[in-house]
Amino acid sequence: MAPVSKPSTPRLGKALKRAFFARNVREVAHDLIGATMLVDGVGGIIVEVEAYHHTEPAAHSYNGPTPRNQVMFGAPGYAYVYRSYGIHWCVNFVCEEEGSASAVLIRALEPTHGLAAMRRRRHLQDLHALCSGPGKLTEALGITIAHNTLPLDRPPIALHARTEEMEVATGIRIGITKAVELPWRYGVRGSKFLSKPFPR
Repeated sequence: MAPVSKPSTPRLGKALKRAFFARNVREVAHDLIGATMLVDGVGGIIVEVEAYHHTEPAAHSYNGPTPRNQVMFGAPGYAYVYRSYGIHWCVNFVCEEEGSASAVLIRALEPTHGLAAMRRRRHLQDLHALCSGPGKLTEALGITIAHNTLPLDRPPIALHARTEEMEVATGIRIGITKAVELPWRYGVRGSKFLSKPFPR
C-alpha cells in the first residue's frame, strides 16, 4: 500500500522588511492580503485585515498617545498588541511615517504552518475556525502582550510576501461604532477562513 501523502506546505515569498510598512496604511493593508505571517514558525496566509488611521475616531491613536498605544506613534514595522474587551489579544502592524500612529489589524489567517501547535493552543480541530478572527489567530499563534513593540522582520516574527495574485474584497470594518462608513476592511474574496464573509 502506498503511503498517504500529506498536503504540501505553501512556499514562502520574499521576506517583508520594515520598509514595507512605511507607506499609506490602506496600501499596506491591501498588500498584506495573501502574505504569510509566522510566529516562531507557526501561522498562515493573511486573508483578512482592517486599516486604522489616526485621523479617524475608530483608531486607538485618535486622541493621542497613551501607555497602551505608544508604539503606534513610533517607527513603522513594529507590532502593536492590545487586549480586546479584557478577553483576547489583538495584533496590529504599525504603518506610515513615525508619528502617524496608523496600523493594520490582522483579522484572519488561513492556517498553513504549525497546525498541530495551533490546534493544541485552541483546543480545536476545525481548520477553518482556528484563525477566523483577531482573537482566535493570536491564541493560535501564541501572541501575547510580550510581542508588543517587537519588530516585524526579526524572530520570533516573520512575514513573507504573497506568491500569487488574489482577488481582494473591500468592505466596512467590523465591531466598531465610529467611522463605520469607511471601507477599510480587506480580504480574500470567497475565502473560507474569514471572520465574516464580504458582501457580494
